[in-house]
This record gives sequence, structure tokens and C-alpha cells, in this order.
Amino acid sequence: MEIGAELSQNANKQFAGILAMTSSLRLRALACGALFFYLWTAAPGFAQGLGFASPESVGMSSSALEAATDRLRQHVEDGDIAGVVAAVARDGKIVYFENLGLMDLEQVVPMREDALFRIYSMTRQLTSVAVLKLYQEGHFRFDDPIQQYLPEFENQPVLIDASNSDIDQNRRRAGDITVAHLLTHTSGLGSRSSGMYREQRVRDRNISLDQMVANAARVPLFHDPGTSFRYGIHATILGKLVEVWSGQPFEQYLEQEILQPLGMTNTLFWAEGADRDRLAVVYRPTDGRLLPYQIESIPFTMRPRLIEGGVGLLSTVMDFMRFSQMILNGGELDGVRLFDEQTVALMFENAVPEQAMPIGSGGYWLGSGWTLGGFNLVLDPSAYRFPVSEGTIWWDGSAGTRYFIDPVQDTVIVIMAQVSPSSGGGFRENFTSLVDAAITERR
Repeated sequence: MEIGAELSQNANKQFAGILAMTSSLRLRALACGALFFYLWTAAPGFAQGLGFASPESVGMSSSALEAATDRLRQHVEDGDIAGVVAAVARDGKIVYFENLGLMDLEQVVPMREDALFRIYSMTRQLTSVAVLKLYQEGHFRFDDPIQQYLPEFENQPVLIDASNSDIDQNRRRAGDITVAHLLTHTSGLGSRSSGMYREQRVRDRNISLDQMVANAARVPLFHDPGTSFRYGIHATILGKLVEVWSGQPFEQYLEQEILQPLGMTNTLFWAEGADRDRLAVVYRPTDGRLLPYQIESIPFTMRPRLIEGGVGLLSTVMDFMRFSQMILNGGELDGVRLFDEQTVALMFENAVPEQAMPIGSGGYWLGSGWTLGGFNLVLDPSAYRFPVSEGTIWWDGSAGTRYFIDPVQDTVIVIMAQVSPSSGGGFRENFTSLVDAAITERR
């Protein structure tokens, strides 16, 4: 990517007036009745069906949510992020939606309400629920060894020392990788950014899915299946299993069985044509400035060879509101049922083997489990540095996106920006805290 004119924090502040104007809907517009409904349903990218309500009607405070907007605006003006889109729903009604800042600092393009974001690891849950759809239809069992479908994994060994990336230092594997191990990151496969995977060129957006599967199977596992949690490339392997079970290309199955029925028309593996104009630029803080940063060698504006179920999708805030609300509704949205309640229950239950618990040694990892839906599950809210309910499922992406599905407070929160590293001055944590503070009637 060619880097255009560099904007300093001071330059960013010159756009403060623009930033205020680019908010698509102020909360006070909720009082405008028919005009509010018209603007939301007429705006491009806004799928109909999720209702709209005032915050007060569902036990939340408009003024407190305005404080959340003000804090996001401050993050933009401080140069933590270039722009952001965020939404909140409670009781199946959207009570908050804001788009602030710029999606392209160099070209001074205001953030769009239907902006496309690289969601990276939030792709995993869409892949996992596609797997659950096939499970619901009887195509496999969770304890099936994956070598039954992908014979490349039959004789895969294990590293003698997981901290040593020498692939020749290995031993015989104890046990087989099952489908459940892939869904819960307990297979022994590693992260795409691990030293061994980088050295062995396991993952590259310029290779096919079949080639990546073969690459993942030809190097040793980091540990025996089912013995430890290691966040990794599991969902991409699951994408190949979707192809085996369905007889369709992964992207075709995902589009046909998940995205189209949910009205997720803005969730894509690449942006072409007019969609390119909606793709927000990724920025990296550098010497007090936000500079454009290309994470991938193959940009998201062209079709990659690797259709990647782990980190490959673009999406919008509204599409993830629809996805999340379907799950919170027990598998149904707008009269379309994708999952029965028994399958949805699996998305809210910890499925990590006892031997592999806890899944981390500190922070929220220590208070979390992982579900067969591919979600992080809040087991101990006290381990988190932002407010969450026990039983909430959630996850985020490495370029500044995050969402929560909270069955206790009956809320959905989705927030998306494009910044790497994804911290962005804590904009996601601050937003979550202020939204929680806006709840006046707790359940």
C-alpha cells in the first residue's frame, strides 16, 4: 500500500467539526418517530427486521449513552483511532447507533454507517456456526477424528518441546484430533503468527485452502490433542471440513446457509467494485500519528487464493448485530430459524476439556471458557477489566473490532474500528464500560 499524506494528531483535530457532523444518528433522533424509522431503513447497508426503540423503553439511559458517544469522539480527536462505528441493542431493539470520525484520513472520507471492516478473528464464529449447522443436520459427531475426513492428519506427530520450533524434534502423537478439539482450540494446532508456522510458511493468503490444510498437517502439533488450550488456525481447518461435509466450496456454503438467510449482505471475503469505497483504512500509531498500515500482502480489495475461515472476512456493524441477535433469540431472526434451541445452547456452554482448563494464566483468559460455537465464554467476570455478565459470549478482531452477546442483560454490543495494534487507547473497553453504566434496569 502506498502511504499518502501523513496526518498528525494536531491535524486530526482540525476535523473535529467534521467528526461531529459524521455521526449518522444522534440519540435524540429517537424522538423523531417516522423520520427515525425512515432514515434507518433507507440507509444503505441497514437490513430491516431488528426493531428500534428509545433507550428508556428498555431500561437504559439516553444521556449515559451520549457519554459513551462523547468518549468515542475523544478517542478520535486524540488520534487513538481514525473513526468508529458502534451499536447497542437490548430486548431485541436497537437503542444506539453511531458512526464517528473518518474512514480515510488522507482523503478525508467520513466514516460511513455501512463501512466495511476487516474483522479478523470474528470470522471464527461464523465458521463455527456453519459447522454447527452441519452438525444439526447430522453430517458428523463432535468426537469424530478429523483424519476420518482429512487423512493428512492421520500420522501427525507432536513437538517434544513446544517452545522449540525444530520440526525434527518430535514424538508420536497421543490421541487423535476431533472436531470438538478444533472448535475449542484444544487440537494442538498453533497460531498463524507462531514462530514455527512462520518458518514453515504454513499460512499465506496466496495459497489455496487445500494447501494450507496440507501445510498444517505436515508440521508437528504443539501438544497432544485435548490436553491444552492454544488459540490457533482451527477455524480455517474447519472451513475445509465444511467443504467435505457439504460438498460445496466453503464460501458458497457460508453465503447460502448463514449469510443470506440472516440478511448479512455486507459480510464478504473481499471488496470489489463499489464495495471498495466502503472499506475503512487500517491505521497504526507511529510517532504520535496514525499512518496507513497494510497487514496482509494480499489486500482485501482482491480475491485471495486462501478463503480463510479463521480470519478472512470483512463485515459491518449492522451485519454483526443481526448475527448476534439471532443467537440471543435462540437461533431465529425475522421469522427465519437457522438453529434449534439445543444447538444454540452449545454456543453458551464451555466445551474445553477439564484437562485443558483454565485456558490461560492471566487476565480475562483466566476467567474464560470456550464454546462449540467458537466463542469466548465469560465464566468469572472478576477476571475482566471491563464489565461483563457471567455467561456472556464474545470475541474480537486484531484490527480493532469486538462484540458481546449477553443473555443476562439481553444486550448486544458491536463496535468496529481499524487500528493495529487493536488497543486504540482502550476505546473498546471504555465504550463497554459506559454502555454498562447506561443500564438503569438490571436483570
